[in-house]
Amino acid sequence: MRGLGGLRDVVRQELVARQIDEQIAARFPVGQRLRVLDVGMGQGTQALRLARAGHAVTGLESDPEMLAAARAALVGEPEGIRERVRLVEGDGLETGVHFLPGSFDVVLCHGVLMYIEEPDAMVAGLARMLAPGGLLSLLVRNAEALAMRPGLAGDWAGALAAFDSDAYTNRLGLPVRADRLEDLTGTLAGIAAPLHAWYGVRVFTDTLPDGAQLPAADELERLLAAEDRAGRTDPYRRVAALLHLCGVRG
Repeated sequence: MRGLGGLRDVVRQELVARQIDEQIAARFPVGQRLRVLDVGMGQGTQALRLARAGHAVTGLESDPEMLAAARAALVGEPEGIRERVRLVEGDGLETGVHFLPGSFDVVLCHGVLMYIEEPDAMVAGLARMLAPGGLLSLLVRNAEALAMRPGLAGDWAGALAAFDSDAYTNRLGLPVRADRLEDLTGTLAGIAAPLHAWYGVRVFTDTLPDGAQLPAADELERLLAAEDRAGRTDPYRRVAALLHLCGVRG
């Protein structure tokens, strides 16, 4: 975990990893080698983790810098793991150009939909990549909690504006959008990959600075345990910064 960066990133990646493992264990036989597609894979944190677990992973990434970072990370892996990873430069809006329908058991799309103005078509395309019974994992910004970050920072004007908008500016300074649980639940139902589980991610730690360092190992584990519990429990998960939705292809 200490190789991931700051504490906020560790919380996000570790919680999502645990939730994906939970869903995989519930849906596939133990030891089955899964075909995984990671759309917008970034530097490849989740893709490499799943490859280390024995799965065949394809990473799709449109940003050349992120793709280069993923390639650099892959170089440091043992040959057996490198052989299980395929990296493809391409846009998540065009999965049908690169892959045949039903080619994957698991499709990940984390931190991507916030950059897509109309995400429904993209989500439908992702679902088409799944074999029957396949798992679709979406990580999105929670529109119902947009007022939390400015409110906790004492930015009252920002908090009031956030109540009535799905748009926000992320920490990179880019204008992006957030999603609502109800809307995505309807989208998943409409594309025959209905929602089977959802979690909140970063209930307590979202307002930490990007450079916040990791605490000692025992304290970090307590922090993750608290975040994990909150991310599964109402009303806490409803005010998480991120939502992790898992749909299953019918």
